[in-house]
Amino acid sequence: MKRNLLLSSLLLVAGLTSTAFAQEPVDAAMNAKIREEGLNHSQVMDIAFNMTDVLGPRLTNSPGLKRAQEWAVSRLLSYGLVNAKRESWGQKFGKGWEVQKNYAAITVPYYHAIIAIPKAWTAGTNGPIRGEVVLVKADTITDLEKYKGKLAGKIVIMEAAGLAPERAIRADMARYSDGRLDTMNKEAFAPPRAFGGGAGAPGGRRGAAGGQGGNPAMMAAMRAQRMRPIIANFLKSQNVAVILSQGRGSDGTVFTTNGASYRDTAQIAGAELETSTEDYQRILRLVRAGHSVQMEADIKTQFFTDELEGYNVVAEIPGTDKKLKEQIVMVGGHYDSWHAGTGATDNAAGSAVMMEAVRILKAIGYKPKRTIRIALWSGEEQGLFGSRYYVANHFADRADMKLKPEHSKLSAYYNLDNGTGKIRGIYLQGDTATRPIFQAWLAPFKDIGAWAVNANNTGGTDHQSYDGVGLPGFQFIQDGMDYNTRTHHSNQDTYDRLVEADLKQAATIVASFVYHTSERKDMIPRKALPTPPPAQAAGGMGR
Repeated sequence: MKRNLLLSSLLLVAGLTSTAFAQEPVDAAMNAKIREEGLNHSQVMDIAFNMTDVLGPRLTNSPGLKRAQEWAVSRLLSYGLVNAKRESWGQKFGKGWEVQKNYAAITVPYYHAIIAIPKAWTAGTNGPIRGEVVLVKADTITDLEKYKGKLAGKIVIMEAAGLAPERAIRADMARYSDGRLDTMNKEAFAPPRAFGGGAGAPGGRRGAAGGQGGNPAMMAAMRAQRMRPIIANFLKSQNVAVILSQGRGSDGTVFTTNGASYRDTAQIAGAELETSTEDYQRILRLVRAGHSVQMEADIKTQFFTDELEGYNVVAEIPGTDKKLKEQIVMVGGHYDSWHAGTGATDNAAGSAVMMEAVRILKAIGYKPKRTIRIALWSGEEQGLFGSRYYVANHFADRADMKLKPEHSKLSAYYNLDNGTGKIRGIYLQGDTATRPIFQAWLAPFKDIGAWAVNANNTGGTDHQSYDGVGLPGFQFIQDGMDYNTRTHHSNQDTYDRLVEADLKQAATIVASFVYHTSERKDMIPRKALPTPPPAQAAGGMGR
């Protein structure tokens, strides 16, 4: 009885929506089927569990990513999709790498196991080591001279700022308020400064810094950045056992990074551990005060060079309409992750939602007019490589804007890559002709929190590979939750940080968008084709 009343009310709301946006039909009956399957029979958490707890970290070109890609192909085939495969970029990425053992602890003045993560693409210790911690202070190349011949077998720590004097007490997790969403609805489009750019971090145009040339702190940071590779090479030449780096984060959270190049021709960097702020500062305080600090460590990492090419996962639900089946609707998210956690919010969440969306459509027996294609990208974290090469191979090369036949056949690409938060709306990327379409499609989901349409763009993720060659590529607006404060690229990016209700909601909305895009009489409107970038910028996919 209650379910029938709910269904009736949903149909009524959707019917009113179709009247309000008469120019853009909304299929209320199909939305009801999608909602029933997506919200009450979801498999999204099982998909995410396999991607994270079962398969583990998915650093690009690592054995973990390959296992996860093979699993995704198998799972998509089990849903009834076809042409599921690992598809080569047609380009080299570089070395694979993984952590096989990681242990580090203070042993003097007392025992304490520390939170520390090997930087990506760095070497191990070649077995257990013990050594004294030495503080190295070097602002210039000349400063390094005094350490020559004194660091062999030592564990090196550098000067680093501590925690803020007064720690802020605030909730990690946050959602958009209705007021903020209303403001976003009214914002005018402001073009981004450049195509591409980021690697999964939200913010993009809004987060760009400018006018920092005279900032002393910024200048000091730039000098330190220039010195970093010089110091690393010097320490390696001195046969240092391990380098300790202070990781960004607090309360045991470590936001990890890479410590060396993944190119197959690059020299292997020495062992380097990114350490929690609290452990790093404890060691630093002791050494500064003149106390002897000794540590032990056993770090094993392995490089893989047998397969240097990059791969994406792709699969399809074939179109059935004689005139429209050659046209394509795409969904995707990046599948690669960092290695400190299991890549749950970045971006098993987006990948699981997209797999769940196509599963929903198959489960309700939908036979699309246009072909539906899902892609799970790799190499996003290193520069959107997977999606950029895919777009170059199938649609157009951004370098010269020579269009390929499939360019005219893609209706839209939908992306998800800003954490576990529920969908609150969609960014238009300046494609303002789509506003009334997406407003109509979102209206039936206002009761579960999605209704905003923002003319602007979000930060560097895979929809920009499409937008950069004049194709309709869109990223959904998502609640931030604790993505930037706790999970993005950190050791806290695990299954436990996923919000089940949010992922169910997101998959349901994506499935509805895909359905309506496939059924729509016309393809999604496009912006004017961009001009090719200057010749010197055309090689933006280098390593």
